[in-house]
Amino acid sequence: MTNGKGLSGLTVAAFESRRAEDMVRLLEKAGATAKVSPSMREVPLEGNREAVEFAHHLVSGQVDVVILMTGVGVRNLLAAVERHIDRQRFLDALSDVVTVARGPKPVAVLRELGLKPTHQVPEPNTWRELLQTVDASVNVSNLQVVIVEFGLPSLGLVGGLEARGAEVHTLRVYQWALPEDTGPLEENIKLLVAGNVDVAMFTSTPQVLNMLQVAQRLGLEGPLRQAFTRTVVASIGPSTSQTLKDNGLPVDLEPEHPKMGHLVQAAAERAGQLLQHKRPAGRVVISPLLPPAAEEDSLFLKACRREQVERTPVWLMRQAGRYMEEYRRVRAQTSFLELCKNPQLCAEVMLTAVHRLDVDAAIIFADLLPILEPMGFHLEFGAGEGPIIHNPVRSADDLRRVRELTDIDSLSFVPETVRLTRAGLPASIPVIGFAGCPFTLASYAIEGGGSRNYLHAKS
Repeated sequence: MTNGKGLSGLTVAAFESRRAEDMVRLLEKAGATAKVSPSMREVPLEGNREAVEFAHHLVSGQVDVVILMTGVGVRNLLAAVERHIDRQRFLDALSDVVTVARGPKPVAVLRELGLKPTHQVPEPNTWRELLQTVDASVNVSNLQVVIVEFGLPSLGLVGGLEARGAEVHTLRVYQWALPEDTGPLEENIKLLVAGNVDVAMFTSTPQVLNMLQVAQRLGLEGPLRQAFTRTVVASIGPSTSQTLKDNGLPVDLEPEHPKMGHLVQAAAERAGQLLQHKRPAGRVVISPLLPPAAEEDSLFLKACRREQVERTPVWLMRQAGRYMEEYRRVRAQTSFLELCKNPQLCAEVMLTAVHRLDVDAAIIFADLLPILEPMGFHLEFGAGEGPIIHNPVRSADDLRRVRELTDIDSLSFVPETVRLTRAGLPASIPVIGFAGCPFTLASYAIEGGGSRNYLHAKS
């Protein structure tokens, strides 16, 4: 799609699998040195009894709405059921119910089968646009809705449909697995860690997850995360971007349309400028080595221990804030939630504040609420609105959707922020951390945002 040489002289690592050759062609046409490593393969679920049960429910009139998330899902669903039920009978039954296609790929497969979806979700084809399509076209209250998933359940979609009164069932027909040969993927990870990649390009959620899985297996997850602070990260669209953010990785650019050609075009137009931002001369360099403990030299900790001090130590609760030009420059490039999940940037804005203000303590740049995300809550910081929980807990059924937090892997950006902040400070400057108490977190989860009266929490 791009005819220029906007990526000339740059090395681009991409993780495309099905269309790896197309990706190489597009990148090389844009002038890049292409390092494309397949990162996943789609494996049908063998003996999928749930798919067969769905087919019987469909032909017997027990399904009202079918949501088709991917074209691969449609193909695998048909392959799973046609050995147990007449193919044409199944397709006829599918054409008799309301079908919602998430994007152009399931539409294309349906067209091959002689079917047309009742509704098609517009770009960028996320669960939010899907819910908007449902709101505009289908009253799902008391209807039986089946979501033919694409590997992982969309909790936001399920929660949104249930909030609208639907009886929701999810159906997996395939799963994502690592490629049989992980050698090229391992090589790309090592190139990133070594600093030999300028742009990393992702076109789907499983690419991100599998890359991190292999990096962890190689013992390189920490260095890989660090590498992304100096590498332009290009995401094909909102779903992939959300996965990157959920895993504490930055997103530097997203094309206007979630297509591979548009992604390469956007990278060709913007990568050079973004690299200057991520690798500017004179930027704060944070040592990976922790400084030695020096409590006896800390004015702040002496005061905390009620020891004699020559003056009152000074620190400000919002040391890194919107009054700082450096902070505003960072925020112009990233949202608040993205910033909270980027340890390098969090450390940088705090270190800059400590240096400029010459205070006696640093404060971790973080927020109380990201801990709710791995528990199944959908958090967003609206412009001028503060934090918003899109699926608050208002009933016992809502409470059952809340996931138990059994590990902190998805919150690894927090300890990494602590480590980087501590590493960049003089030993005599302590670091102050903070956390949300249970009622504070619960009130946000119940109210759906900040509140002055806590009406829902009290009820």
